[in-house]
Amino acid sequence: MDKLDITVVIAARNEAANLEACLATLGPAQRVVVVDSQSQDDTATIAESLGAEVVQFHWNGQYPRKRQWALDFLSFNTEWIMLLDADESIPPELWTEVRTALSSAKTHDAYLVRKQFHFMGRCFRFGGFSHTAVFLFRRGRARFENLLPDVGEELDMEVHERLIVEGSMGRFGHSLIHRDVKGLSAYLDRHNAYSTWEAAVRFQALSAGRYGVRAIRPRLFGNAQERRRFLKLVAMRLPGEGWAWFLYHYVLCGGFLEGRRGLIAAQIRRAYIEQVRAKILEKRQANRKRPV
Repeated sequence: MDKLDITVVIAARNEAANLEACLATLGPAQRVVVVDSQSQDDTATIAESLGAEVVQFHWNGQYPRKRQWALDFLSFNTEWIMLLDADESIPPELWTEVRTALSSAKTHDAYLVRKQFHFMGRCFRFGGFSHTAVFLFRRGRARFENLLPDVGEELDMEVHERLIVEGSMGRFGHSLIHRDVKGLSAYLDRHNAYSTWEAAVRFQALSAGRYGVRAIRPRLFGNAQERRRFLKLVAMRLPGEGWAWFLYHYVLCGGFLEGRRGLIAAQIRRAYIEQVRAKILEKRQANRKRPV
């Protein structure tokens, strides 16, 4: 079967545990590029041994971060670009859907996909932890949000920034698999770093009235990304937001049906929100003490 006119870009750092499973599912793509950040494990070796190109990224602490840098500076000879994380993989039925979409006379400029959440060895059907994001788009038709251009956090890769698409968007019916095998400690470590980033974004939104320099419009009746942004803007103003998210995941979305893992995942979500809000409070206190 002919290769699809797609370049897959995988942003990675120390992803040897996940990368092989990801690359093993990318056979239909014409080209695969792993954008690495000087990994200390075998990430680059594994990528090259499985036929992927490896490009090293050195971040200067400013926009663009890794994925947007790849879109800006890599040379693409395919019409389509697919963005993946190293802990994501594409099942055959999703590839079939991609092939059908790209051969259609009514092809969109970008496509959303649902990322099927796996946690502690279990594929979650309930709980609302899976989310939808743009993962396939025409070259030149999408750019990442620019939310914190002047903040030099330790994260060199986009965290929760979304792609802003110029043109029409479709949506695939099948999901990609989001399964990190590095364990719970790595998951919680990322949450600590992510909560620092999110606290800075929220502090900016609450104090300056803007979510970012270039951001997705928050719209209740927009697409999946716009609706998600709208709900987050509402939620961040709620007292007891952490418990609201816990109830959303565990009760409203049926997380209790996933057993003990569902309870743990909902508790971690609540704790993450509490971390974010505590770090916002810390920023406010620091600003009050700053001399005028």
